[in-house]
Amino acid sequence: MATPSKTPPGADPKQLERTGTVREIGSQAVWSLSSCKPGFGVDQLRDDNLETYWQSDGSQPHLVNIQFRRRTTVKMLCIYADYKSDESYTPSKISVRVGNNFHNLQEIRLCPQGIVTGCLSRSKQMEQEYFLRSR
Repeated sequence: MATPSKTPPGADPKQLERTGTVREIGSQAVWSLSSCKPGFGVDQLRDDNLETYWQSDGSQPHLVNIQFRRRTTVKMLCIYADYKSDESYTPSKISVRVGNNFHNLQEIRLCPQGIVTGCLSRSKQMEQEYFLRSR
C-alpha cells in the first residue's frame, strides 16, 4: 500500500518506492484476516518475500481487512498474485471496498483476475481519481 505523487500506470511499486515516488504506508494500518492457517498469516502476507504468502483456513469469503487509526488517503494498492505457483489458492476476483467502518463499506473496484502472475496495481490514474479513505 503506497501513497504516490505521480505514478505511471504499470510501474513497479518497489522501484517507485526506491526512487521516492511512492511511500509505503501499510505499516501504519492494523491488518486482520478472516482466517489463516498457522504460519500463513499477516506476517507472511506483508513480508515482501514472494516465497511466503497468506493461506486462508475457512469458508469463503476470504478477507484481508486493513484499518487505519486516522483518516488516510490511499492512492495505490498493489497485490502480488501467482496463479502458476498455486492455482487453488490464487483468488479469482478481488473486491476493493472502502468506508468509515465495517458497516458502511462500499465497493469501488471489482478486479476479475483470471490467470495472472505478477503485481496487480490500482493507482490514481488507473482508478479515475478514486480516493480510498478511512476515518
